[in-house]
Amino acid sequence: MSIHIPNILLTIPRNPVVAVGLPLALGFFSGGDSSKVANSNWYANLVTPPGNPRREVFPFVWTLLYASMGYASHVAVKALDSTVLEANKNALSLGLALYYTQLGLNYAWSPLFFGQHKIGLALVDSVLLTATTCWMTKLLDRPTDAKATYFLLPYCAWLGFATYLNAGTWWLNKNRGHKRL
Repeated sequence: MSIHIPNILLTIPRNPVVAVGLPLALGFFSGGDSSKVANSNWYANLVTPPGNPRREVFPFVWTLLYASMGYASHVAVKALDSTVLEANKNALSLGLALYYTQLGLNYAWSPLFFGQHKIGLALVDSVLLTATTCWMTKLLDRPTDAKATYFLLPYCAWLGFATYLNAGTWWLNKNRGHKRL
């Protein structure tokens, strides 16, 4: 199974600065208004599940995760450039396609949750994002000699936790008049 990725999407992660900069920029634009909403009455009135960190934690964690995922894309494209095994090419190509898919899902989450207050739809996005990222991490593991995995495992773990927070928030507020889907 061969996946074709447009050259521009392979060129971006070849430069490590651009590879790291892309998810950082997308995260900044996607979540730019979330701090305003996190200080709003709407957010303050949400019931959240146990273990919800202070809101000041999120920008620091996400900055590290965006940088890490970007560097993992650099590792993956470098492995793709040097591999001769067809199985590795296929895994890396699909992994990079999933990388861009998860970037899109990641970009959509903040506007859904914070912008539109669609907690349930944000949860669907979060589940898809987590599954896509875990699949991507598995695909990139062997062909990168686990280098990409080192950068992606914290992201996978955080997405699992973030999905729990989103699910708990949806569940605890589903009958309180908040928009769900």
